[in-house]
Amino acid sequence: MPPRRAGKNTAPAVQADLFAPPPPAAPAMATPQPALRGAARQVAAPVLPPLPAVPPELWERLAFSRFRARFHLGARERAYLDNRGLPEVMAHAADFIASRLAPARPDKDGRQTPWRGHPVFIAQHATGTCCRGCVAKWHAIPAGQALDARQQAHILAVIQEWLKRQGDTPTPAPRPAPR
Repeated sequence: MPPRRAGKNTAPAVQADLFAPPPPAAPAMATPQPALRGAARQVAAPVLPPLPAVPPELWERLAFSRFRARFHLGARERAYLDNRGLPEVMAHAADFIASRLAPARPDKDGRQTPWRGHPVFIAQHATGTCCRGCVAKWHAIPAGQALDARQQAHILAVIQEWLKRQGDTPTPAPRPAPR
């Protein structure tokens, strides 16, 4: 194997999963569970720990940004949120934040968050949590260092609060197509 060059870190940064369930305790004697099929099988949404409160000043600052204020959940994203429920969508958000935003130098930083397709993606753009540059600007969390559990919880709290606020507002009417 050739020697590695100095300054090149080829190993991916490993971020601990913030919301992973604790490993199950080894039972003395495991009893087999019957396999459920079809509608009888339901997947329980993971339970998230309590998130910190979001300062109201953040919402005031975001309201002054015309770019951030133009984001709203569309019909598809709202239906997805209604069908899956907020706990499951927030579990997706925790996974997105841990894998795409939490590393010190995320892959494709500045382009890692799609513009549509999931309620969390839209919430990230609306709240300034879409890339490390926006997180530094809007949330005063410096770029270049991995996000710790407290910082990830803050970002998740902001996304959750935005999604709740969007759920309380009526669906905006679609714009007519230009002629």
